[in-house]
Amino acid sequence: MDLDALADEVLHRCDALGRLSEEPGRLTRTFLKPPAHAVHDLLTEWMLKAGLHARLDAVGNVIGRTLGSAGEHRVFVVGSHVDTVPDAGKYDGVLGVLLGIAAAKALHGRTFLNTLDVAAFSEEEGVRFRTPYLGSLAVCGKLTDELLHRRDADGFTVADAIRAYGLHPADVPDAAYPAGSVVGYFEAHIEQGPVLEAKGLSLGVVPAIMGQTRAWITFTGKAGHAGTQPMELRRDALAAAAAFVSAVEACGRSTPGLRATVGSLTVSPNAGNVVPGEVRLSVDVRHADDAVRARAVAGLFAEAETTGRSRGVGGSVEPALDQAAVPCDPGLTARLAAALEAGGHPPEAVVSGAGHDAVVMADFCPAAMLFVRSPGGVSHHPGESVRREDVRAALGVMVRFLEAELDRH
Repeated sequence: MDLDALADEVLHRCDALGRLSEEPGRLTRTFLKPPAHAVHDLLTEWMLKAGLHARLDAVGNVIGRTLGSAGEHRVFVVGSHVDTVPDAGKYDGVLGVLLGIAAAKALHGRTFLNTLDVAAFSEEEGVRFRTPYLGSLAVCGKLTDELLHRRDADGFTVADAIRAYGLHPADVPDAAYPAGSVVGYFEAHIEQGPVLEAKGLSLGVVPAIMGQTRAWITFTGKAGHAGTQPMELRRDALAAAAAFVSAVEACGRSTPGLRATVGSLTVSPNAGNVVPGEVRLSVDVRHADDAVRARAVAGLFAEAETTGRSRGVGGSVEPALDQAAVPCDPGLTARLAAALEAGGHPPEAVVSGAGHDAVVMADFCPAAMLFVRSPGGVSHHPGESVRREDVRAALGVMVRFLEAELDRH
């Protein structure tokens, strides 16, 4: 097993997928948009070369499988996602998928008890339909009719997107694993933060994933001419939104461990000489303690109403996600930590502030996560990077970990 060659292969493949985008000049790849065809073709090719049997399910997940002696009744899944945020880096999600394929290649030719599936989930980021985890929800049997009817900015539903891609919404239930058949889930992912780099470490073990709330807030005022509307008579939706954005930041800064963000803002009519009549913005709140997060969210929703009322502007809240904090499985995580130690790596615990497919999978089966150092703590940005030596280290840990898990009764 040549870990150096496999690590180089992983990095070259990250580069190849990083060139597949729906926007010229930057990497953006959302759920089942045209670039997904080329992504799926490459993943299928690479899985076959690794000795995996590859298939595409009804939501665009690519699943590579090596059958174990216990057959389909005992499956260990290694996975992550291949969609991106707008103007993304090329390692978020993708690195974990390609490490899984490389680990399967390293283990090819050996017989294990448990079946190994490497899952490339089609959607995790929640960009196109403003709701995340479509890929992993499907394999857990939780992609509901309500989600299938959710619409994107162009009016297409999730079901429409599936049909347009050449797949069939009626087959979505077939994407789900039978209850009790998945014995474990593992996800490798870039840390997306600065903790490992600050400690001079290549890898970390994730004991838990922060809970998060996402919502859309709309301030509705009255548009008017910028030159003829007196300041005291304006119902400026953007001014109300700006005050609320400041309140969100203040909440995040004043609550230890809280992350509070406004990341998207749409202004209407969005003209330089018009008082804005409507603003729609996103709110993202995260904390490892669900009670702390709930108090912050309640306070911010009340703040939106108060801010709007004080300025003669209506304020409405559209909840998009309320995800509880997710602990990783203690037993699986302890065995992952042992695999790190056996490879000479301290099993540093790093709580994840970002959501991952492990959030969904952990409610379905035992789940564990490995973090790979993010130089500069950069993620969701073209400057995202990884170090070759860290990729090699992660691959070595994964192979050692999977050798044990694939033969565990």
